[in-house]
Amino acid sequence: MATPKVFVTRLMNQESLDFIGQETEMEVWSDEFPPPAEVLLTKAADVEGILTNVMDRVNSELLDAGPRLKVVSQVAVGVDNIDLAAATARGIPVGNTPGVLSGATADLAFALIMSAARRVVEANRWVRAGNWRLAFHPNFWLGADLAGATLGIVGMGKIGLEVAKRAAGFDMEVLYHSRTQKVEAEQLLKMDYVDLSTLLKRSDFVSLHVPLTPETRHLIGKVELETMKPTAILINVARGPVVDPAALYTALVEGGIAGAALDVTEPEPIPHDDPLLTLDNLVITPHIGSAGMESRRNMCMLAAKNMLAGLKGERLVHCVNPEVYG
Repeated sequence: MATPKVFVTRLMNQESLDFIGQETEMEVWSDEFPPPAEVLLTKAADVEGILTNVMDRVNSELLDAGPRLKVVSQVAVGVDNIDLAAATARGIPVGNTPGVLSGATADLAFALIMSAARRVVEANRWVRAGNWRLAFHPNFWLGADLAGATLGIVGMGKIGLEVAKRAAGFDMEVLYHSRTQKVEAEQLLKMDYVDLSTLLKRSDFVSLHVPLTPETRHLIGKVELETMKPTAILINVARGPVVDPAALYTALVEGGIAGAALDVTEPEPIPHDDPLLTLDNLVITPHIGSAGMESRRNMCMLAAKNMLAGLKGERLVHCVNPEVYG
C-alpha cells in the first residue's frame, strides 16, 4: 500500500509532526504566514490529508481540488473557516481539538478581565512613558473590583465552564446564557441561567464563549452594548465577528461601557490603523487564548491523532461532522 501524503499548513509542535511523519509522506508549510489559497489548492490535489489552522479557508473549491482527500484535521476547537456541509457531502470527516485548550483559554479570559478591570496595560504604558511622578495617590488609577462583582458568561461550553470555576475563587456572582441550560453545573458552581438581555443588564463583566455561527455573528452589537451597564467591561476570547467592532468603538468612546478586552478581532489580524487601537480603555491580545505551552502541545497531538485516524479510515478522536459515519 502506498504511503499516504499529507500537507500541514503550519510549523507546530515537533512531537506531533514526528507522530504524523512516521506513517505518512508529510510536507509542512514553513512560512509563518498562511499558505496562499492557490498554494492550498495545488497541495490538496495530491494529498489524502490536510492539517489546517483557523486562518486557512477550507471551502468547496478546495475540497473539489482534492479528489483523494480522506480527512481534514484542524488545530483548534472552532471550525468556522471550514465548510462543514461541503466536507460532509463529500464524506470527508473534519477533526478539531476540544477540551485540551479549555483551561488555557479560561486563564486568558480571566487575565483579560483583571487587566481591563484594574487598567494594567494602560498603567504600564503610562509608567513606561515617564509619567509617574507621585509614589501614590488615593484617587489615581481607580479600577473595578472583582470580588463580589457579577460575571455574565455567554456560552456555557467547556471554556465557559472553566471561566465559571475561576470566578468562584473571586467570590463573583455568575450568570450565564447558553443554548442549553446546564442544571448540574448550576448546582455545582451556584450559577443562574438567564436570558441574554437580563445577563447584559445585570453583569459587571460579560465574557463571550460562543462559536461563530450565522446566529452569533455580531451577537453583541449596538443594542446589546446599550443594554450593558456604563461601568461594565466586555471580554471576547471566542471569535472576532461575535462582536460588532464599529458598535464597540462607539460604546467605548461615548461611555456606553467602561472598557473591553479582546483576544480576537474582526478582521483578524486587526489593521494597524483601526480606530479601536487608539483607545486606552481597550486591551487587545493577538489570539493567544490557547497559547499555554502544554495546551498547544496537546492540541497539536490531538490534531495529529485525528489525521492518522482519518487516513486509516478509522473514526476520528474528535469529529465535528460525525454524520459522515452514517
